[in-house]
Amino acid sequence: MNKILQNTHLLTSKKLVGDVVSIKNDAATVSLKITKEMVVDQYNLAHGSFVFGLADYAAMVAINEPTVVLGKAEVKYLKPVVLDDVLTAEATITNKTNGKKIEVTVIVSNSENNVVFEGNFICFVLEKHILETSK
Repeated sequence: MNKILQNTHLLTSKKLVGDVVSIKNDAATVSLKITKEMVVDQYNLAHGSFVFGLADYAAMVAINEPTVVLGKAEVKYLKPVVLDDVLTAEATITNKTNGKKIEVTVIVSNSENNVVFEGNFICFVLEKHILETSK
């Protein structure tokens, strides 16, 4: 079986958004360790934007197209995330239309296998990069 190479979001920060563990047909796994820079209070609670960023990145990598963008997300934060948690995002494509729209479900778990976040991401694969100008 050939290894699938990453084809999107190639400059993403592993420290802030996560590190790709695996890419399969219509799925991806990404991992992120919560660091002190992500903490918001004396209880070591991590800001939810890092969990969201991890999930969003996993969705993009599951689609693995260079021009994929996020259009909409419906998410649930289920448990708190704290300093030194190691999170794993499992992204699975659940629906593709004939056009550009792709739905991805992402489940984020901590190292104790507790689900901390669930999301449904509506993504679009554009014909060209969203910032590319026409000539």
